[in-house]
Amino acid sequence: MAQRRRHRGMRTLVAAMVLIAAAGSTVACQPEPSPDAEPTSTNPSTPVPEPSGSTPAVTPTVAPTPTAAAFVLPAACEDIYSASMLASLEDENPPLNDPGVTMLSTQDVDLLEIIEGGAPTIRCSWGVPSEFGLATNVTVVDADQAAFVQDHLVASGFECEDLSDGTVCRIEQKGVTLDDEEYTSGETHYLGGGGWVSTAWINFDPEGYTEDIVATLWG
Repeated sequence: MAQRRRHRGMRTLVAAMVLIAAAGSTVACQPEPSPDAEPTSTNPSTPVPEPSGSTPAVTPTVAPTPTAAAFVLPAACEDIYSASMLASLEDENPPLNDPGVTMLSTQDVDLLEIIEGGAPTIRCSWGVPSEFGLATNVTVVDADQAAFVQDHLVASGFECEDLSDGTVCRIEQKGVTLDDEEYTSGETHYLGGGGWVSTAWINFDPEGYTEDIVATLWG
């Protein structure tokens, strides 16, 4: 009886050893990775290299559109005239900018609001306080202001025509003073290139006055 149990135990041990040997031979038969094989990446964020012959895309450079030069306000009244006109004015009706002359360059209230409302401007007058002289303002205006001035002048009865690259508008009237003295007065306005020249005069309207200013400042 004991001998049978020993034989049964031996058969069980032998079977177990056979199973272990089979398992070991299975592991040994698995192929090992080749040392020349490259690992396969599964990271989706890895950038894909460009082909060696490709050329990077170039964003074209757009040149800025040139803008028209802004009108530059003269630094002094002497700078708004040519040398010959300045000499003529100094000879015919001095002085320049007498402090007693209060004449305005326009009698129109709506236009005065632009001149006196903060727009860059310079005022120049000729003569002494009397019924003989003129006053001019050179003013920087934007497109809307220039359009308003021109439309307002046309609506007020001014005669307008082209001058240089802008427009000149004129009006003239005659009257009699309280002392029964006849007088002639008027206004001349030029608009162009961001600038406005407004001139009011009485009994003194030098020939080519506004044209000379335009040629000097815009020529």
